[in-house]
This record gives sequence, structure tokens and C-alpha cells, in this order.
Amino acid sequence: MPKYWPLPRKEKVFVARPVPGPHSKDRCIPLQIILRDILHYAASAKEAKQILSKGKILVDKKVRKDSKFPAGLMDVIEIPEMNKNFRIVVNKRGLALEKIEDSETGKKLCRIQDKTIVKGGITQLNLHDGRNVLQPTKKESKEDFMVGDSVLISLTEQKILKHYKLAKGTPAFIVGGKNIGASGIIKDVRIKKSMLEKSTVMLKTKEKEIETLRKCVMVGELQ
Repeated sequence: MPKYWPLPRKEKVFVARPVPGPHSKDRCIPLQIILRDILHYAASAKEAKQILSKGKILVDKKVRKDSKFPAGLMDVIEIPEMNKNFRIVVNKRGLALEKIEDSETGKKLCRIQDKTIVKGGITQLNLHDGRNVLQPTKKESKEDFMVGDSVLISLTEQKILKHYKLAKGTPAFIVGGKNIGASGIIKDVRIKKSMLEKSTVMLKTKEKEIETLRKCVMVGELQ
């Protein structure tokens, strides 16, 4: 299991295994672990399952009842009965929960993992959480969406509120590698020119400059 899961090592044989979903098993936290081991709203796996079965937990505005559902980066978790809201963010250890206000639950930052052109010349953006968003294709537009960019979306309307380009001067944070959790402003983006090279991003933080792989960077901010 990932090191950021708050479970004691070598004490138990079994752990909740995430079911296939919007996030990979090494980049998520099952809802059972969130309720029992992080928030401590349940004393056991059985209690966590009972809470979920009653439809009391929402992830990205949708009721989730599977205790092994994989919640991942930037997912919004709501518990309306307790008036509690959380967002899954990243820190130097990995994924973690952060309390948020009601006004923040309707939006989510997503990284563009891929894009395709579908019927009618419409651009389909494939986001990091498995979500697909359709956008009219604009030829020769400076606002063209590219892989590696991020979009701030409305969870209720599934509309793009803001577009962040993977470019110099854009705020960003690192979501993988040894510098995970670091944040700052992009100083430079270096695209590979041969098969032997790797695309990298130079990030300027408050303390230092960090060079990391392009795939480990997520641009944008929640505002």
C-alpha cells in the first residue's frame, strides 16, 4: 500500500484494496480508510461501510456507497449531515485531506492527460480523474488546450471555468517524484528533442529552484 495511507505496518494482514475507478491504486485512498483511519468517523470497517451504505458521503457531488471507491487528487469529499467538506491535496508525504468551505466544493482543478477530436470537430479533453470534457475546436487559437495544461471545472455543470497553460509564469505544484508537494511558479518548460531526452519543468519555489519531470507537475490554483 502507498506510504501515505495512515495505517500501521506489520500489524494486520489485510487492507482495503481500491476497486477500479477514476484513479490508479497507487494514487488514491479508499473511502473506508478515509472514514476510519484519517477522519476517525468510524471505529471499524463495518461502521465505515454502514455510513457509506446510507448515502452520507459525496465525492465530486455524487453519492458513493462502495467502501473501496478510490478517491484521488483534487477530489471533493462532502459529508452534508456533519457540514464537513474536504479536498484531497498533495504534500511531501503524498495525498492528504484538507478542510474546505462550502463555497469551494463546487469546483475542481483537473490536469489534461490527453485530448482527441471526436465527431463534429469537437475536442474531447481527457482529465486526470477519468472525466471527459467536450470543447469546440478553435483553429489557431492561443487558448488551445494542450496535454499538461489544467482546467478549473464546475462540478455541477461540468463546464470549464478557467484554463491554466503549462508555461512560464504559471503557478504549479509537484504531484510525483522526490520533490512531491513543492509548489511555486514555473520558470521554464523544456520539451524533449530526442528519444533519449525527457521533458522537464523548472519550478521556482520560495526556497530554491527545482527541476522535475513534466508528467510530475500540475499547473493552476483553486480560485
